[in-house]
Amino acid sequence: MRLYKAFLSAAVLFNFQFSICNSLSAQGDTSHFRRLEQVNKYIEENYVEQPDYKRITEKAVTSMLSELDPHSMYIAAKDVQRTNEGLQANFEGVGIAFQIVDDTISVTEVIVGGPSEHVGLQIGDKLLKVDDTVATFKGVNNSFVFSHLRGKKGTEVRLTVKRHGLDKPLEFNIVRDKVPIYSIDTYFMLDDEVGYIRLARFARTSHSELRNAISKLKKKGMKRLVFDLRGNGGGYLDIAFYVANEFLDAGRMIVYTEGEKSPRQNFVSRRGGSYTSGPLVILIDEYSASASEIVSGAVQDWDRGTLVGRRTFGKGLVQRMFEIYDGAQIRLTTARYFTPSGRCIQKPYADGTDAYNKELRRRYEAGQLVSIDSVEFPDSLKFKTSHGRVVYGGGGIMPDVFVPIDTTRLSDYFLSLRSAGVFNTFALSWADAHRKDTAYRDFETFLRNYDSVAVMKAFADMAESRKISRTDVKGEWVASWMNDQARKSVSDTVHRIHADSYRDYLKQLLDDPYFIDQLKDKAAAEDRRSDLINRHSDIYMGYMIKALIARNLFGIEYYYRIMRDQDPALQEAIRTVKNE
Repeated sequence: MRLYKAFLSAAVLFNFQFSICNSLSAQGDTSHFRRLEQVNKYIEENYVEQPDYKRITEKAVTSMLSELDPHSMYIAAKDVQRTNEGLQANFEGVGIAFQIVDDTISVTEVIVGGPSEHVGLQIGDKLLKVDDTVATFKGVNNSFVFSHLRGKKGTEVRLTVKRHGLDKPLEFNIVRDKVPIYSIDTYFMLDDEVGYIRLARFARTSHSELRNAISKLKKKGMKRLVFDLRGNGGGYLDIAFYVANEFLDAGRMIVYTEGEKSPRQNFVSRRGGSYTSGPLVILIDEYSASASEIVSGAVQDWDRGTLVGRRTFGKGLVQRMFEIYDGAQIRLTTARYFTPSGRCIQKPYADGTDAYNKELRRRYEAGQLVSIDSVEFPDSLKFKTSHGRVVYGGGGIMPDVFVPIDTTRLSDYFLSLRSAGVFNTFALSWADAHRKDTAYRDFETFLRNYDSVAVMKAFADMAESRKISRTDVKGEWVASWMNDQARKSVSDTVHRIHADSYRDYLKQLLDDPYFIDQLKDKAAAEDRRSDLINRHSDIYMGYMIKALIARNLFGIEYYYRIMRDQDPALQEAIRTVKNE
């Protein structure tokens, strides 16, 4: 009966207040439960060998949850800590961020307040050994770093590092400790009046971090705020409430949740918000989800600010964590959340998890990321804001000001470089070579002395050394266009050619002067398009490399300071917040 007990325990994990048997009986159907019992009986009495009940149970639980919705999930005990780290205020380890380049682990950030900062580890240090284990070898990966550097508070690890400019390696004995995780990537003044805050995730410290950032920006003269939630996949519901509370007057509904077994619960703003009246713009995109949608939905429904960007992801399901006796956990969807106007933001998932996960790709293919006219909402999902503006539910939050993706930056050369990881590799190596230069001792001197021409030449040399050459046109469009013209011809939309086979048809097509003229015109148009893309892409690459170098030298804040001029959505947000 062990398999039967395994499946039964899987059901009990849900912590329901009634048993499966009673639940099925209440529905008037116990056949599903009997089927499970019968299969178990056959396995126990007839299977060729001893089953692996632990594996079977985990697969059973995982399968059960995956059939419910895309966000209910099982987390094995060994994965719980790492899975939940992004939403916590800290983790236990040495406190560095790293990048692996050419089988070498390089420190890209020393977390403020962490153990590594206390002993003097620096950005640019390269790990040679962890204790007595060599850390530079072919195939070194993230798992190696996590397994060797993270550990229980109070345990010690010895790092041997190579520091630029020193002949001999350095050794650091680091006692692992709680390492703070910050959810705000950066905040700074965009000009004399406009402040900028980028929130990367909704973690336990997000609310206090936000209040601190707003307070400091106000002291610098902030009268208008751009709050960036792009790429923010969400987090804790209560933290979303506290964040939204900073922008709304007291007594305003922020969100309410409701489920079949979860009575409606209202979350209403309280007094004490730190930015309840100044002009506000929230940046969102297709990767803004869950808690990001709670905040942006509440701000939009109360006409408190303006949303700029693209339609959000569409995750409106509330998960609750349930503990399992062996340390594992399940995240179970218990309710849906609704914006103040009554919108449910959850996008459909009836076609299964695979189709659900590919929905963003379908948006791109349908042109919804480049044209607002491609986005369709049915009238049945129409709602109104506090000022009577029409908004829609049923799958993400549509911004008030739409900003399309800029596809002109993605030249073939850029995509090849990005796929090969050349941008990060070059930026890190350049930063390592110039860390001690007085010309780059701080961000201001870096901006004054940065030689873009020389840097881009060195970058091109690295790309060439990796066999990545600049090409204007790869040529894939030729075959695609020819086949398209062939299909048009077959349907008589161009002209009719009689042929016994498709191969013969294409041969006749290539001998046709009319078709060749079309091909030449298409090639000329493609050349003009390619030249435009290359020019835009080169400008963007120049900014991106400069920003990545600044990040490696001074921290992530300076990446955003440089990229602001190449960020169309941010530029639109600045224009909008100044016009409010």
